[in-house]
Amino acid sequence: MSTLTEAPPPLTPQAPEAKPPRRRGRLTPYWLLLPGMLWLVVFFALPMIYQASTSVQTGSLETGYEVTWHFATYWDALSAYWPQFVRSVLYAGTATILCLLLGYPLAYLIAFRAGRWRNLIMILVIAPFFTSFLIRTLAWKTILADGGPLVGALNSLHVLDVTSWLGLTAGDRVLATPLAVICGLTYNFLPFMILPLYTSLERIDGRLHEAAGDLYARPWTTFRKVTFPLSMPGVVSGTLLTFIPATGDYVNADLLGSTDTRMVGNVIQTQFLRVLDYPTAAALSFILMAAILLMVTFYIRRSGTEDLV
Repeated sequence: MSTLTEAPPPLTPQAPEAKPPRRRGRLTPYWLLLPGMLWLVVFFALPMIYQASTSVQTGSLETGYEVTWHFATYWDALSAYWPQFVRSVLYAGTATILCLLLGYPLAYLIAFRAGRWRNLIMILVIAPFFTSFLIRTLAWKTILADGGPLVGALNSLHVLDVTSWLGLTAGDRVLATPLAVICGLTYNFLPFMILPLYTSLERIDGRLHEAAGDLYARPWTTFRKVTFPLSMPGVVSGTLLTFIPATGDYVNADLLGSTDTRMVGNVIQTQFLRVLDYPTAAALSFILMAAILLMVTFYIRRSGTEDLV
């Protein structure tokens, strides 16, 4: 009877059977990355390797080119066309500064003051993208034409006297001058500055501005201490998106400039399509890429932010 009344021993919980690892689920991210990686390899890495091999080749189009590791092409290209490199950096840097000065107030207006007009202003900002880059640049030939209303107004205000003294224009003429090229670069790349700035400014919590006001900070102090530091990712992104393509641009200098305003992009285009000196053109391309990479790296380190929009 004692054995019948004893409580049964407690049941020990059995551990659930370990499921085999789902290898297919682990490989899903890599399968999703595969198309993008293939795109980069086919349309970026392989052309870069081909251009690198072209830059160290010797020969001619008639006899053919062969890889002879002729690195002197880089020095010859840099020594022959260094003025175009300097001019490209100056034009692109000036256009980037102008885009920042013009784009920041507009981006600030859209983010904090536009209200119900925000969508309309954003459409107006991206409206230039609805037409081709070439058409937008050709339109500036009409705007800056000799005897046009804009040139006449600048001449009557004696603005062209100042720009001529600075070397940006030639007398009463604006076309085929550095000012025309800079105006074209500024107009074409201004949306690339406004959009990152707007995105960065929109993320700022409005309560921070209210807190600054509660601490008796003036509007300029609030902007200097709160708004601008928090918008630095947009500033860095916008300046990079403007400066990098503007440095290698050749359309504006070709259509709005002259032989005295040629940029390095014009030299590369001429070497590739007209002179047919492929090693020099490839060497110029790699020199430009290396110079931009060094400047961008230094700029990002000095900006104090790595959080890009």
